Amino acid sequence: MRKTGTPAPVVVDDPWAELRRHTAARIALGRVGTSLPTAPHLEFQFAHARARAAVHRALDEGALAGALAGLGQPSVALGSRAADRNAYLQRPDAGRRLDEPSRARLEALGTEARGRDVALVIGDGLSAEAVEANAAPLLAALLPLVRERGWSLAPVAIVRQARVAIGDEIGHALAARMVVVAIGERPGLSSPDSLGLYLTLGPRPGLTDEARNCISNVRAAGLAPPRAAAKLAYLMAEAFRRGLSGVGLKDEEEPDGGPSLGEGRNFLTDGD
Repeated sequence: MRKTGTPAPVVVDDPWAELRRHTAARIALGRVGTSLPTAPHLEFQFAHARARAAVHRALDEGALAGALAGLGQPSVALGSRAADRNAYLQRPDAGRRLDEPSRARLEALGTEARGRDVALVIGDGLSAEAVEANAAPLLAALLPLVRERGWSLAPVAIVRQARVAIGDEIGHALAARMVVVAIGERPGLSSPDSLGLYLTLGPRPGLTDEARNCISNVRAAGLAPPRAAAKLAYLMAEAFRRGLSGVGLKDEEEPDGGPSLGEGRNFLTDGD
């Protein structure tokens, strides 16, 4: 009970405040009257501004191409039919198809770039920040796994104003057995730098999302790039082995990266 004459605290703490250390979610922030305290209110405004900036920021293609070259991986710069960022945001369909100069650039690559096992595509998507932070570390971890398995690679396509489905056209143009698209995800208020990975076996224009497998939240504070690379390599191997991708291909890998327990078993209740 507060002593007579003692002023009430300005900020009323939430009884669940201890839970904040377990999550980046905005929970148990307390209150001032019926409003948020100033500090979390300003943090929210900053996070919102950062998410908006991530959507509109242009990808530094030159720096990314240089990072890939440092990994020994050639690349080719392409663009979608969305002429600029406004067109990209207003016309999602334009981001799913290559523009004519890009199609010609793929044709000019010659036969040595075609018929490979995997076509890797890096698209700016809705967060160039996610690509710049995570694409090179992801490939640094993924490329040794690809070489270890003997898979051949086409030159990496770096695509401006890209949506996920543009990978189907690129993979088909290169006659690749599989396409893997790494793309900036829609920024969240706690994750403006999240990269998404999408793999499709037998890519061709017109496929829908049911034909793809997705690994999301690839970033240092989420699924770290080395772990994401290991999970992606596992799914790629399973897709090649089973001859399918999408809803028919389930992630049966154990959380620690070990072998699956197998169909019908539960790691929570089944022992060794």
